[in-house]
Amino acid sequence: MADLTPALKKKINKRLNMLYTKEQSKELVEKLQERLNHYQEALAKTNFKPKWDEQDVVLISYGDTITSKEEDASLRCLKDFADSWLKDAFNIIHLLPIFPYTSDDGFSVADYRTIRSDLGDWKDVNALGNNFELMFDFVLNHCSRVSLYFADFRSDRDPYRDFFIYEDPKADWSKVVRPRSSPLLTEIPTHDGLRHVWTTFSADQVDLNYRNPNVLLEMIDILFFYLTQGSRITRLDAIAFLWKEVGTNCLHLPQTHEVVKLMRDLVEHACPGAILLTETNVPHEENISYFGDGDEAQMVYQFSLPPLLLHAIHSGTTEYLYDWLKNLSPPPAGCTYFNFTASHDGIGVRPLEGLLPDEELKQLLDDMRAGGAYVSTRRNTDGVDVPYEINVTYYDAFRNPGHQSAPWQVSRFLLSQTVALSLRGIPGVYLHSLLGTPNDHKRVEVTGMTRAINRHQWDIDELSALLEVNESSTSILLNEYTRRIKVRREQPAFHPDAEQMVLDLDDQLLGIMRVSESGQKIVALYNFTKTFRLVNNVVLRALLGSEMNDWIDLLSDQPIAQENGVLKLKPYACHWLTVK
Repeated sequence: MADLTPALKKKINKRLNMLYTKEQSKELVEKLQERLNHYQEALAKTNFKPKWDEQDVVLISYGDTITSKEEDASLRCLKDFADSWLKDAFNIIHLLPIFPYTSDDGFSVADYRTIRSDLGDWKDVNALGNNFELMFDFVLNHCSRVSLYFADFRSDRDPYRDFFIYEDPKADWSKVVRPRSSPLLTEIPTHDGLRHVWTTFSADQVDLNYRNPNVLLEMIDILFFYLTQGSRITRLDAIAFLWKEVGTNCLHLPQTHEVVKLMRDLVEHACPGAILLTETNVPHEENISYFGDGDEAQMVYQFSLPPLLLHAIHSGTTEYLYDWLKNLSPPPAGCTYFNFTASHDGIGVRPLEGLLPDEELKQLLDDMRAGGAYVSTRRNTDGVDVPYEINVTYYDAFRNPGHQSAPWQVSRFLLSQTVALSLRGIPGVYLHSLLGTPNDHKRVEVTGMTRAINRHQWDIDELSALLEVNESSTSILLNEYTRRIKVRREQPAFHPDAEQMVLDLDDQLLGIMRVSESGQKIVALYNFTKTFRLVNNVVLRALLGSEMNDWIDLLSDQPIAQENGVLKLKPYACHWLTVK
């Protein structure tokens, strides 16, 4: 890896000048070069594939989602499961935080460079990377109160004495956008008396002070370290809150965007093929701002997709999902979307702002509560608590209220997942969606966290026994879900960059056409109701450029049912049509 070029140094220096003084910027450029030199040999060995293709599908999992009675073995359990069941369906595994922590299931990091002892060690992480590429979580907005950083801050010791933000609690912070209902500032005793430190997410998660250039330098050092450990994709957690400025909402500030752009510049120079993914659970237009002009994050989450899909299937109308998809701009060149329906968190409802009427949202939330879900809140700038996310497993979100299961639960759930697989971008699948994990109310009671409903821990022996019984719902769902993923991975038209067109059908159906660079065309057709629906094939014939007799449904490998030139879609049907 070459030294920073004069042109790149100039670009980096310009970005840093937006954050710091000229003297600080000049010194920081030199220190960044030193860090690059330190990691040069290890970075040169990463050998990530360039960009992305239709083969890229991400499995999302905690390091201890699958456990055993053996100590220090969770990562090995995950490896054994993935190697046995998932190798042909997935090529990337997203490891949610695997570092020592004190709260929030890993998102209050105490040590960024050490693996939790109950999970294993770096050798186990590297072994998992033998058959899969890896994606790490980088929790860079805040860290744990027990971290060495915070201990030095409280004691007023170098090198971390200025690593955190403390403010006057009597000042007016009403403009600050909150993702929680907890206090913004937390009182803590320090060497210099009581201070009120900035805590965006909880009293245990203390925000880092990026006004100190040494904080940025330390975080970039950690980013380089993660790349050397095989993080092809690095998820920038809660990045939108990074920079704080008095008198602003402290969200998406220009300085935050410059930090992401700086990281993109350095990553592209040091480790070609590595990808930065921003996690911003906010309304859609704010979310996609992290593409910049194609010079910021290479990938952003599609946060509006999970709640819009859920609403469309529950209501039986694709009106709002269609409007969003129809108006969805293609990402800038060199960028793509990360399409997911479920994650370790809940289903965010902020991304529905401006997309779903209030009465429709209220009905959805009422339906979810009736089915056993929780609805968490955040504090608005006017001091009022408002809905923030639905806490439920995505599989159980399709239950009927008051019933253990719904007659159409599996069909409705698979519809949601298959739609996400067919959209432009890279799909990410939460392990609990793959297994059809039900709501874990017991874990909520034990932890006191409503998000724990979607963070069940499977015993490896129990899971293996279920998967060996072909009639078990877990086995049936896993086999069918992975079968559809394998079909997807064989289609050039599902390349993340392939053209996407939303078809004009009635509002109980959804049609998506994808076209590859090589010319393959796939029309994905979906029925969002529990009744048969008819589709006139005139438009489809024009799109596919052939008669129906030449079509094949990739999901069934059979011709689609028709009557007098009309396609007949079964309840909650999914079809991927292409020419034989």
